[in-house]
Amino acid sequence: QVQLVESGGGLVQAGGSLRLSCAASGRTFSTYVMGWFRQAPGKEREFVATISRNGGTTYYADSVKSRFTISRDNAKNTVSLQMNSLQPEDTAIYYCAADPAIDTFAVTVRAYEYDYWGQGTQVTVSS
Repeated sequence: QVQLVESGGGLVQAGGSLRLSCAASGRTFSTYVMGWFRQAPGKEREFVATISRNGGTTYYADSVKSRFTISRDNAKNTVSLQMNSLQPEDTAIYYCAADPAIDTFAVTVRAYEYDYWGQGTQVTVSS
């Protein structure tokens, strides 16, 4: 089992940047595919980005591609999401999630495949 704690959210103006971090407990962090999802008020949770166990594979939602970068540090049990050129439509609660996986290069985009979730961190982008 793994516990996830997100940090780094806040209020930023359009065009600005934020870096979210997710700290994981436990000694098996490298066995999980990690993902970021977000949920805006009145909307369903949506996929943002995912990274494979070894960091060799990443995948992004079209809406954030070229603006957001996911990375992980298996030695520190952390996964990060660097968000640049933020827009008001990026306003949401951002969640990190962990999916136990065998394939070191696999990624996961479907929320239901993730077993563990953090409590979320609020990101608000003002226009």
